[in-house]
Amino acid sequence: MKSPLLFRVLMASLLVSAATAQAQTARPGRVQPKPRAVASAVEGIKDGISMQKGRVVLTELGISNPLTADKKLINGTVITPAGLVTASDGTTTQITEGDYVSLTGRVTSRKAIADADSIAKVMVFDAKYPGKRKKMEEAAAKKAKEKAKRDEDKAKAKAKAEKKKKK
Repeated sequence: MKSPLLFRVLMASLLVSAATAQAQTARPGRVQPKPRAVASAVEGIKDGISMQKGRVVLTELGISNPLTADKKLINGTVITPAGLVTASDGTTTQITEGDYVSLTGRVTSRKAIADADSIAKVMVFDAKYPGKRKKMEEAAAKKAKEKAKRDEDKAKAKAKAEKKKKK
């Protein structure tokens, strides 16, 4: 009696181990999925030259290093370590903190970057909440008009009180 029970337990364990081993191996003809690319920490950094903390920094292939010698760009623009940008036509520009020069020679000021960011934020807001910005502007205009009317009424009441005092 014990041997058939022992035999059954042994057979059951062999079947279970064979089933798990089969599930872990690749089936013939089946393609393994490709590994996913892992996002790197420097993915958001654009290649180009910028002024950071008073130093001109060159970023190429996601690696940033201070600029130590003059750098000539694709279109003939030359940038000095002091931040002086000389275009191929001879015009010069001094970059300041936050300004950016692409590797093709396009100079973008910090103000232009902020303006573009603001416009992008407005466009995203308008797409997310269509018509809401117009309603907010109308409400602000109405509020300003009411405030101007109140101020005018106060001025009239004050002038009237002054007239009464003089009499």
